[in-house]
Amino acid sequence: MSDEAVSSRGVGVPESRRPYVPGQKLTTEYPLIDSDPHIKRVIRYARPVDYAEWGAITAAVPAGFYLLEKFSPSFVGRGAYPPMFRLATMLGFTGGFLALTTNSTLRFLGVRENQRERDMDMREMVDKVKKGEPLYGVSRLSDHHQGVAMRNSRYSTFFIHVMPMFNFVNHNQHGVDTAKYYQQAERELEAEKTTTDGFLKA
Repeated sequence: MSDEAVSSRGVGVPESRRPYVPGQKLTTEYPLIDSDPHIKRVIRYARPVDYAEWGAITAAVPAGFYLLEKFSPSFVGRGAYPPMFRLATMLGFTGGFLALTTNSTLRFLGVRENQRERDMDMREMVDKVKKGEPLYGVSRLSDHHQGVAMRNSRYSTFFIHVMPMFNFVNHNQHGVDTAKYYQQAERELEAEKTTTDGFLKA
């Protein structure tokens, strides 16, 4: 077939290319780490206080149901209590998880203090550079579909109370200059080489 692309409009119809429009950048108090972090990184970078909050929310919702039943009985019978408390626990568990992911994601975006996460990110990415691994994982998607995935989940944490959405896709569009990782890896490799040479000479 010629250079004419097969598009959704039919065979032989040239595919029009849309101009690239960069994503909106937030003005934040702290440096950006990742504008669309993978859900695995979000959970892995969460702080102990986030997990404590998750547990507290999980326990608070059924406790609230218990207090309501204590001071304002529904008189539904004891048989209704087990499913009611199972539902309350599930609601608390889900709400706590959403709170954890929101707190962690806001640090990635630079909305909250994120020195710990910046150090973790630099260490993780530099180690990947040294091993020759892709920074953000391997993706079988085209650049176009990676962009679609990014636009679906980027900044979704600000709308999580209405429609929870997370990034489950490895893509290459994270809003940061990755050159810093390669520069740091180069500095570390040079330092390691200097140390090794000095040890051999000694």
